[in-house]
Amino acid sequence: MKPLKLIGLATLGSIALLGGAYAFQHIGGLAPCKMCLWQRWPHAAAIGIGIVALALRETGLALLGAIAALATAAVGLYHAGVEQKWWQGPNTCTSSSNDGLTTSELFDKIMAAPITRCDEIAWDFLGLSMAGWNGVLSAALAGIWLLAFLKRPT
Repeated sequence: MKPLKLIGLATLGSIALLGGAYAFQHIGGLAPCKMCLWQRWPHAAAIGIGIVALALRETGLALLGAIAALATAAVGLYHAGVEQKWWQGPNTCTSSSNDGLTTSELFDKIMAAPITRCDEIAWDFLGLSMAGWNGVLSAALAGIWLLAFLKRPT
């Protein structure tokens, strides 16, 4: 497969994984924890890198895409380990923001919000949590990005 097609495939992979995360959140009602949110940023970066690489037909950017995919894979696998109690995660692992609210409004919002912990598995499939699947699939995407980089014309 040609490098630009591989870049397109890897970009679509990050779009699918990021879209899936948002679907689980907004359609499935699974609020993300802090580490879940950390996993989204590298996917957004990979999507941006892919769009620029495809628009400019610049296959050298595939190395940056691979780094982004490896970053989210690493966070996903770390998060999966936290969920499995293999190691400890961050002490402050809840999702919140103040959105310019008054102290009273912020307190009410905190009290009404579900607590989303990083060390609990909210959903799994075939024995892997969402974080685990993100780690595995993002590692595969990193491989596609690297293959695109290695196949680029020099």
